[in-house]
Amino acid sequence: MRQPSVNRARVATVSLALVVAAGAAACGPEDNDAKGAGGDFELRKGGTLTVLNANPQEDFDPARLYTSGGGNVPSLVFRTLTTRNRENGAAGAKVVPDLATDTGRPNKDATVWTYTLKKGLTYEDGTPITSADIKYGIERSFAAELSGGAPYLRDWLIGGADYQGPYKDKKGLDSIETPDDLTIVFHLNKPEGEFPYLATQTQFTPVPQAKDTGTKYEEHPVSSGPYKVVKNENDGERLILERNPHWSASTDAERKAYPDRIDVRSGLDSSVINQRLSSSQGADAAAVTTDTNLGPAELAKVTGDKELAARVGTGHFGYTNYIAFNPKVKPFDDPKVRQAISYAIDRTSVINAVGGSSLAEAATTYLPNQKSFGYTPYDHFPAGASGDPAKARELLKKAGHGNGLTITLTHSNDKDFETSPEIATAVQDALKKAGITVKLQGLESNDYKDKIHGARTEPGFFLAHWGADWPSGGPFLAPIFDGRQIVEDGANFNTGFLDDKAVNAEIDAINKLTDLDEAARRWGALDKKIGEQALTVPLFHPVYKRLYGNDVKNIVISDWTGVLDISQVAVK
Repeated sequence: MRQPSVNRARVATVSLALVVAAGAAACGPEDNDAKGAGGDFELRKGGTLTVLNANPQEDFDPARLYTSGGGNVPSLVFRTLTTRNRENGAAGAKVVPDLATDTGRPNKDATVWTYTLKKGLTYEDGTPITSADIKYGIERSFAAELSGGAPYLRDWLIGGADYQGPYKDKKGLDSIETPDDLTIVFHLNKPEGEFPYLATQTQFTPVPQAKDTGTKYEEHPVSSGPYKVVKNENDGERLILERNPHWSASTDAERKAYPDRIDVRSGLDSSVINQRLSSSQGADAAAVTTDTNLGPAELAKVTGDKELAARVGTGHFGYTNYIAFNPKVKPFDDPKVRQAISYAIDRTSVINAVGGSSLAEAATTYLPNQKSFGYTPYDHFPAGASGDPAKARELLKKAGHGNGLTITLTHSNDKDFETSPEIATAVQDALKKAGITVKLQGLESNDYKDKIHGARTEPGFFLAHWGADWPSGGPFLAPIFDGRQIVEDGANFNTGFLDDKAVNAEIDAINKLTDLDEAARRWGALDKKIGEQALTVPLFHPVYKRLYGNDVKNIVISDWTGVLDISQVAVK
């Protein structure tokens, strides 16, 4: 799973996600058109948009990128068969055509998907984009030296598991057919009704084989989008994009491409980014960030300044921060102990620990509270906002722990407001009221990840988070609760080691559905059913708060990404 770009050090938001409290929609400032801070101006083409980021845009090769919906900066250069709908809130969680004429045509059991390309598509040099280029772009993503992208194609395409990429196997994948220049057909080894979502990933970007320079391709990838790369310094630390003269808005309904130039500057301290956006002087007046949130202290300052408050975009993304249990470790093998902890949790104190209700919303469901995920409200262990220690003690007594219990909570030492010490301490304090003594085990980032994702090293009780590769229950529930995805040697995400035949069968049944609304309903019902087993304790969904410059207009923030979409903005 990948989250939208975010600088963890400043995100006082729960996870890489966004939070939607039962019905809240992601949106920008109320005045979300051409008006706003800095006066009025008509939306027009021209000017330079500056992007101030903490993290560099590394691996700027469509094969190696792992982004949700095609990413933010990458989607200015790379077009794909489908893309995310570039609208505010829930409407932006839909998948729409991009290079293709529609979102795909499945056969009866969704094992074969056919796409037709739009006519008149060209690269930055004016040469036509063909279906063979998309096939080649996908195939090169299988090369070991270009690894890093989403793993679904390797799992879903017939022959994908053994394919080594076109540098070693020039024959290519037989499961991708290109009967003519405008048609591409995918043959899958199992039904996948959500293939249109997968087709938004950058691996579906067309790559002309004659221009492929292997690992150096990222230095000047051939553009199919409204902008081309004219400079890539220090592995993505400085990117300069200028207009692709052969891009045509007539074939691209999603990207507005107002600025003439995009100047991406990374490697900046998060406090510097927010200070520059706040001051909004010189070129910074036409600047945004795609990875740095406002922290609690900064948000308090901004909230008290009317002009600054008008320049804060608020977003929600499919993400959940939670406590995970390993039922192979005592005493967490006893459901009553897991339930007792669920009752004891004080979500108010957890939310305060990550910056308050402006930056996080309480969660009682594992799925994010957005319609596209199939959000179905439930609270199997209702304890109110502050916990129910009396109910927790009652369950502990039934479990044979009438004199209390001592357990260890593993967390990261990173100040990321997701799995960090602040949250761990809030959990520790809440459980103490229920007679549970919590010892804290803080680990450095890499050690923490290695420990919690190793099937043999996973602790019994730890902080975790999960975000969506696309806005659906599938990539949210399957990796965590499908028993067939338990990995004994390697990175394991099924932390509860759940291998329930009924759950596995329902996942398969939902995957066959091409009616995404019906699929969402079924994912929500499955979430509610799994939740009864208390394998996790949902804590909160994060909320993104990001400043933008005084001369930036047309703010669009969808529930797909939760962050400002730079393909839509105009600058003064």
